[in-house]
Amino acid sequence: MADLLNIPLEFPFEQKQLVLLTCCAPCSCEVIERLAKNNINTTILFYNPNIFPEQEYNKRLRENRKLAIKYGFPFIDLEYEADKWLEEIKGLENEPERGKRCEKCFSMRLRKTFEYAQRNGFKVVSSTLATSRWKDLSQVNEIGNRIAKDFSLDYWDINWKKSGGQIRKAELIKDLNIYEQDYCGCPFSHRTEKKVSEEKQIKDFNIEKTIEDINPLTKKEIDDLLK
Repeated sequence: MADLLNIPLEFPFEQKQLVLLTCCAPCSCEVIERLAKNNINTTILFYNPNIFPEQEYNKRLRENRKLAIKYGFPFIDLEYEADKWLEEIKGLENEPERGKRCEKCFSMRLRKTFEYAQRNGFKVVSSTLATSRWKDLSQVNEIGNRIAKDFSLDYWDINWKKSGGQIRKAELIKDLNIYEQDYCGCPFSHRTEKKVSEEKQIKDFNIEKTIEDINPLTKKEIDDLLK
């Protein structure tokens, strides 16, 4: 992926400093690498009270911190406010992914990021919240730009998935041995993504192939079993 690393990343703002809200290391690694390669002065901020349980939160915190150290960026770890997050999304527990619950969740996390940026003299915020296939880029960007106006700051609504970002992300996860979770973070996304995974397994299930894997039989023997 040498070509990807050589693609210039234009930072379209006057102040050359960025606060980047990151979610998990798999979703953030390619973004952080690209910012470092393009010498964009970045502070990585970790505020993810949605992650459940706390043990999982600590795993993702550790992996994000490792990336910040590797690429030489300051790392800010804000408080784990799981109870406050649960109160924020109360009544939306059964909303689908990309629905109103995600909107509330993104708003809470981005607002906290903008508060940090304003207090510390930053003018620009961005995030990796929409790099996951489970999330809606337009939803995240709309929220980011709306909250930016409240603080008179800018939100960099770049599409990090473009220019081969997804391919490079997979390479980095393997090369850096990054812990890769199987759900976005909150207990409700865990429920949804587990259901989708189970439905896919059922759809892809091939009984003839399964029987053959367990005990290699002839085609005639398999046919007899299936009668």
